[in-house]
Amino acid sequence: MSRPPALFPLFAGLETLEGIGPKTAKLLIATGLETPRDLLFSLPYSLVDRRRRDTIRGADLPAILTVEVEIGAHRPPRSKGGAYRIHVEDSAADFQLVFFHARGDYLARLAPKGSRRLVSGRVEIFDGMAQMVHPDHVLPPEEAAEIPAFEPVYHLTQGVTQKTLFKATRAALGRAPQLAEWIDPAQKASAAWPDWTVALAACHAPEGAGDLAATHPARERLAYDELFAHQLTLALARGRERRGKGRASRGNGALRQRVLDALPYSPTNAQRRAVEEIAADMASPLRMNRLLQGDVGSGKTLVAFQALLIAVEAGGQGALMAPTEILARQHLEGLQPLAEQAGVVLEILTGRDKGVERRAKLAALARGDIQILVGTHALFQADVEFSDLRLAIVDEQHRFGVRQRMELGSKGQAADVLVMTATPIPRSLALAQYGDMDVSVLDEKPPGRKPIRTAVVSTERMDEVIGHLRGAIGEGRQCYWVCPLVEESEVVDLTAAEDRFRRLRAVLGEGVVGLVHGQMPPADKDASMTAFVAGRTKVLVATTVIEVGVNVPNATIMVIERAETFGLAQLHQLRGRVGRGEAQSTCLLMYQPPLTEGGRQRLEVLRETEDGFVIAETDLAMRGAGDMIGTAQSGLPRFQIADLERQAALMAVAQSDARALLTADPTLESERGRAARVLLWLMRQDQAIRLISVG
Repeated sequence: MSRPPALFPLFAGLETLEGIGPKTAKLLIATGLETPRDLLFSLPYSLVDRRRRDTIRGADLPAILTVEVEIGAHRPPRSKGGAYRIHVEDSAADFQLVFFHARGDYLARLAPKGSRRLVSGRVEIFDGMAQMVHPDHVLPPEEAAEIPAFEPVYHLTQGVTQKTLFKATRAALGRAPQLAEWIDPAQKASAAWPDWTVALAACHAPEGAGDLAATHPARERLAYDELFAHQLTLALARGRERRGKGRASRGNGALRQRVLDALPYSPTNAQRRAVEEIAADMASPLRMNRLLQGDVGSGKTLVAFQALLIAVEAGGQGALMAPTEILARQHLEGLQPLAEQAGVVLEILTGRDKGVERRAKLAALARGDIQILVGTHALFQADVEFSDLRLAIVDEQHRFGVRQRMELGSKGQAADVLVMTATPIPRSLALAQYGDMDVSVLDEKPPGRKPIRTAVVSTERMDEVIGHLRGAIGEGRQCYWVCPLVEESEVVDLTAAEDRFRRLRAVLGEGVVGLVHGQMPPADKDASMTAFVAGRTKVLVATTVIEVGVNVPNATIMVIERAETFGLAQLHQLRGRVGRGEAQSTCLLMYQPPLTEGGRQRLEVLRETEDGFVIAETDLAMRGAGDMIGTAQSGLPRFQIADLERQAALMAVAQSDARALLTADPTLESERGRAARVLLWLMRQDQAIRLISVG
């Protein structure tokens, strides 16, 4: 499949546009604007009012004004580097045009004495005289049309002027072809969106501030096009993963019932709903690709185990994969009692398993004697063979790419895949990042979890905090103490973890305080964590390595030093490490005064709510999408027009439209389907185009 000829002019070189020479083209390409198409999608962010006036008299100065004048006397500078002044008169007032470093012969041609000119620029009062310094435009009245009433302002690149960009974009607009409509007619009508070319023209010729808003129909339409192309790509990838490869796994519910009967409480509605969604996916002949999203303490473990039991009830096996050995062991401890209730065989496989023991486990797995296997990426090794793997669960997606997801799936004949994440992601980002997956959300907490008390204290009260800690340790409690950075760096005066460790050890005593940070050898890190989990050490001084998954019910205090330097989502994750047992837990957010406005807002949000989804939405509004998950590694697409923070609802519409179109027309052969192919080419979604041509 090759690019449709209608789009050729938009993908030609920039030099083919009027007013763009090789030098300007090079500057633009350096900023990622490589073709006329890219210029079309770089919309203006502001505008200058250049509507004509009769006179500058009565204007509220300083201001940008556009008036027709008669050119009077020229006054060249008296000394080198001085100002060149031209006296001009409009219908009711006179003022000066001022130029620095300008050549007299050039100005004599630009504005000959006695001629009429249209001038536009910023007018200010200087020494009692109105001046326009370096006018943006000086034109004969017959060329007035070159100055739009509202001039769009574009993001500039060093060495490229607004004038050049304005001309180039106009030339690119002239090349925009009439394309068949890819938007569903009902959707387009209800949103009152214009046609594609009309929308482009409107966006590049705003007539007031309202035209620049993301909610303006023309802008909204172009944003939707971008999101729709992205969701089409994800939906094609999803169809590809599911096509003809699935296997129906239906359980009779017997094992699941045993576990539920043994629980001291009944599952939340959210847990029930998630299990039903997973069971329906597993029973269908299509391959499951589902994301289970739950906040800290929302009971994902129970849902995951119920899903694994469906695989066992159906006569197969299940696997649960964690990013680290500590987390794998923790899953094992959490699931062991449930497995005993259900009467199923649960085993663990990690890099530690060697020799005879490992061979015995692998043989039992291949025979089908082990029904549920928990492990690290050791589950991927070539010699690991399942008798009949039906379900693979992956914990903490962001440490785990699509490729590994598929590898794990390939261990079983088309095993169903469930991904679990404890990071609440706002809906718009979840759709952008995991749009190829179906999502189940656990948005209720199981009964019996006590809220965590959260307090905000200044670092000036450090001694008080340590005193409070000593009391808690005396009562047998444990505490996490999170430090901002490991190595003391001159630039940032953040207390180093090692320094804090030594200070706390001096106050609280030898053997009471442990240390874990990112630069430690893995074995030392494990030993340190294990000592804390076992309760041998009472305080664990740590960098953010403890963020994901560690479960120590006896730890009831979380101190986060320099909390204002952390992101909201990270603080919420860290706080979720306590509050896992019976006792009341506390989280102390220590900040170094003075707080910035943003820092203060973040800490206040945490003090007010424990709802991870509310926190994630606030984080998104405060920081922006790319920042929130670190765009570089986030797997988030970069959109030129669409704004994930403000257009979350649009992303959801784009997803359902993309899925609906592909359900009705899987190969995009219908009239609208072919229009959608053109959109994919236009949006450079080559991956999707390959999927269609291969499919």
